[in-house]
Amino acid sequence: MSRSQIRRGEAQSLRLANSLGSDDTGCTILHVDMDAFYASVELIARPELRGKPVIVGGGQRGVVLSATYEARALGVHSAMPMTRARRIAPDAFVIEPHHDRYAEVSAGVMALFGSITPLVEPLSLDEAFLDVGGAVRRLGSPTAIAELIRARVYDEQRITCSVGVAPTKFVAKLASTQAKPDGLLVVPVDRVIAFLHPLPVSSLWGVGERTEERLVSLGLRTVGDIANTPADTLVRALGQAAGQRLHDLAWGRDERAVVPDAGEKSIGNEETFARDVDDPAVIRRELLRLAQKVAARVRSHGLVGRTVVLKVRFADFTTITRSRTLPEPTDVGQIVYEVVRELFDALGLQRARIRLVGVRLEGLLVEGARTEQLSLDALLPEGGVGAGLEERRAAEVAADRLRDRFGHDVVRPARLWGEPPAP
Repeated sequence: MSRSQIRRGEAQSLRLANSLGSDDTGCTILHVDMDAFYASVELIARPELRGKPVIVGGGQRGVVLSATYEARALGVHSAMPMTRARRIAPDAFVIEPHHDRYAEVSAGVMALFGSITPLVEPLSLDEAFLDVGGAVRRLGSPTAIAELIRARVYDEQRITCSVGVAPTKFVAKLASTQAKPDGLLVVPVDRVIAFLHPLPVSSLWGVGERTEERLVSLGLRTVGDIANTPADTLVRALGQAAGQRLHDLAWGRDERAVVPDAGEKSIGNEETFARDVDDPAVIRRELLRLAQKVAARVRSHGLVGRTVVLKVRFADFTTITRSRTLPEPTDVGQIVYEVVRELFDALGLQRARIRLVGVRLEGLLVEGARTEQLSLDALLPEGGVGAGLEERRAAEVAADRLRDRFGHDVVRPARLWGEPPAP
């Protein structure tokens, strides 16, 4: 982001902070969010693009993963189709994503958080809640800890982040959003209501487009409107759980604690084809490539997965998933492929036009948690893939090392040779 945008963001955050005050007593919950994370990581290696509109995304048929604030000012936003983003910002620089870089920077950021407090709850690669109540005596006030985190993130990773400091998770997340980019906002305990009530109803967790339309149809446009509507009225309009939850949030009531991360829950990859595909052979080749890629990522984290998931999106954007749980967790790409291939074949698709396929491993455990080493025949219903489990895994681990040293496409399964590398 440009210096002028950072200054504008800081000025906006300062005005809001001045209106709320700076008393952080009882505000031990921090929400830390990296600014335009994927784009910021890309600019580390491309400093000449700083201050320019940059979009991170893949292909004409993919979606925007991230955009610099210069691109956002033109109307580009995350999850927007790349075709539309290119129309809106034809002069923007488009960069293909590099997920390994994002994972590396994220690991560094999360390690930093862990050095501050053991109570860290990641929400994604680039944001997390921290409960710093136990760190106050050692590191100072919550505000001082937030400033320390911002300085260390920039010094160690060369990217910026925004931090919300508040008494609850919900308010802290809203505060970090208001502080962007590269800002810090404290919402004192006695100023929570003053902070919340002017905000639009879409600020409340769980209010998507349809719920917002329903609320607006009832004349409820701000959080304050929600707060001043009887809970029974909201329950009748939205249902018991949603109505009561929105009423509680509108009054700043959020009893959820920061729950330390229990590790990654799933690892997956997807591919959106340049044009719709109706050839099962092409689909199976892509599933093989994705299965190998997912297994390599799982191995790189020292994990194994128990449940294999197939995702298929059709030309009309209808999306289905199918899954199978293995008798023993695995990190072997050949096993993952055999399972997703069987799941795909079981769909019985006859020349269906497919837009996207994805492969994911769920139920992740630390690799040492595997209780017994089964053979491939035991893991796969059909078996007969030509090698024992340990031999196959050893071959894939050797391929990992070669890819790390010589590049991603230096080693591929024989069935993928002759095919162009995946975009």
